[in-house]
Amino acid sequence: MTESDFCYTGERFADIQLLRYRLNGFEQLSLSQKRFIYCLAKATLYGRDITFNQFGKFNLLVRRTLEVVVEDLTIDHDNDEFRALHTYLKRVWFSNGIYHHYGCEKFVPGFSESYFRYILNKVESRKLPLADGQTVEELADILSRVIFDASYLPKRVNKTDGDDLVLTSACNYYEGVTQQEAEDYYNALKDGAGDNAPSFGLNSRLVKRDGQLFEEVYSAEGLYANPIKHIIYWLEKAMAFAENDKQRDVISTLVDYYRTGNLNTFDEYSIKWVECLEGRVDFINGFIEVYGDPLGQKASWEGIVEYTDLDATRRTRTISDNAQWFEDHSPVDSRFRKPVVKGVSANVICAAMLGGDEYPSTAIGINLPNADWIRAQHGSKSVTIGNLTEAYNKAAKGNGFLDEFAIDQPTIEMIRKYGDVCDDLHTDLHECLGHGSGQLLPGVSPDALKSYGSTIEEARADLFGLYYIADKKLIELQLLPDAEAYKSQYYSYIMNGLLTQIVRIAPGNKIEEAHMRNRALIAHWCLDNGNAISLVRREGKTYVQVNDYEELRQQFATLLAEIQRIKSEGDYEAARKMVETYGVNINLDLHTEILGRYKRLNIAPYKGFLNPRMIPVFNVQGDVTDITLDYSESYDEQMLRYSRQYGTLI
Repeated sequence: MTESDFCYTGERFADIQLLRYRLNGFEQLSLSQKRFIYCLAKATLYGRDITFNQFGKFNLLVRRTLEVVVEDLTIDHDNDEFRALHTYLKRVWFSNGIYHHYGCEKFVPGFSESYFRYILNKVESRKLPLADGQTVEELADILSRVIFDASYLPKRVNKTDGDDLVLTSACNYYEGVTQQEAEDYYNALKDGAGDNAPSFGLNSRLVKRDGQLFEEVYSAEGLYANPIKHIIYWLEKAMAFAENDKQRDVISTLVDYYRTGNLNTFDEYSIKWVECLEGRVDFINGFIEVYGDPLGQKASWEGIVEYTDLDATRRTRTISDNAQWFEDHSPVDSRFRKPVVKGVSANVICAAMLGGDEYPSTAIGINLPNADWIRAQHGSKSVTIGNLTEAYNKAAKGNGFLDEFAIDQPTIEMIRKYGDVCDDLHTDLHECLGHGSGQLLPGVSPDALKSYGSTIEEARADLFGLYYIADKKLIELQLLPDAEAYKSQYYSYIMNGLLTQIVRIAPGNKIEEAHMRNRALIAHWCLDNGNAISLVRREGKTYVQVNDYEELRQQFATLLAEIQRIKSEGDYEAARKMVETYGVNINLDLHTEILGRYKRLNIAPYKGFLNPRMIPVFNVQGDVTDITLDYSESYDEQMLRYSRQYGTLI
């Protein structure tokens, strides 16, 4: 397939644009590498139902019920109510549940409750996910409240200061537990556990029954046993095609962790994984990120299969090879710097399969493991996902966004000239070095910042990248073409933080998502604490104006020093004040203006991906001779196939 043949863009609905990503160079991999990727991809797809269930206890019930309706060809599909129901299901697929993947608010259905009840009585009842003895009417009663009652479980993750964040969040990590009870429970586990303690609560659901608190641990013998057993099966199949013994040992340890749910085994796996640098193929598979828990404690399931882009990795390897220089020259207090940076590895990779919390919406850069003590003692792995960035860039060409929101033509031309290379480089600095930089003071808990921890951590990594992208060291390392290039990143970042990212927020709402809060925090802090940037009005429109790029860099340095202090000292009150002051609120008049300008561009504010389909090729003897790729599957086809093939919980 040539570049001109490949179509990056797919279906569009609601506020979503679907994209396709290419597996560049897959054909040149060995058969064993392809089969390794295939087995790991299967393990990735079997985690899908776990993520749905973690994001809300009714998500799978809603999904399966609506899939029965959409697949029933005896009912009328040619009417507005059905089309609205179909769109609602597409949104559920995209967000792994009934809550917006970014804003976390519950979707508002475009179809009526009366139509929903009517249509459930039209489809074959034997196909509906009815519990034993349950009637269609009883199922309709449950789901009607879930779907149509705006006051019932309204937000997946609530981070409103002053609320009980556990009781007011619909995510399925707690049952019958208050925020204070959850915090007390895990504080008791951490007390006296030492600096190398496991990430308590990472892979469990905390439940209160009969007045007692206990954890339902995710394992092959516990919660989510069925999908985990399928994941184990394909991980063990993958071991036969691993590129070396270290990879096999990594997978074997991950399997042990899945069998037992033991978090000490997970740490053992994480250490082996971060130290396994041989081979071209790698993966992420497990309960990893804690953004979906209002307390930043419990992890959603995610999976990615990847292989190294050998040519593009030169950039990230150059950065990681100089990690100690960057740490030593950081503008933060010397007490908070690492005297010795260990094990920083960085690759540009091609994603080969996305799953769980990384599908269909996914990150473009990842740095793991998350445990601070493992980072400090053993290092970290960073990846920039090159083929996803490529798809984003291809889809954005010529959409009119820059012409509408950048202040003038010279700025537009500057961003067009340098934007792609600076975006990639900032992602590299953020993931490769930013997350791995700095250290906690002795005795400071990595969870000390509670619900603000994720935002502070993302701000810290972003600021690290922003500060260093303007450093002449990057020109010396031949990572940037000249001393002007960094300005495109500075302008784009501030424009996004102050103006354009709010197109993702509904009118009247506040910013909830950690990455968005981080960007707003940085941009608004700089606006309020100096004269480097300002908002100006021209012909009735608001624009960002950068008055002094060098001063802006100094502001980034000052803020980075403070954000690092907050994290290193575990200063919860300072974190709360910083985030609540600069990262949460939106000016209503400005919001209305930006939404109106954006709407006229007819651009979907969110993008997500369809996975390629991997198809084994067999010879007459039944041996696998190749793995081929099919990029033609539609969104409906892929989602319905995944529900049939990888549905394990309903």
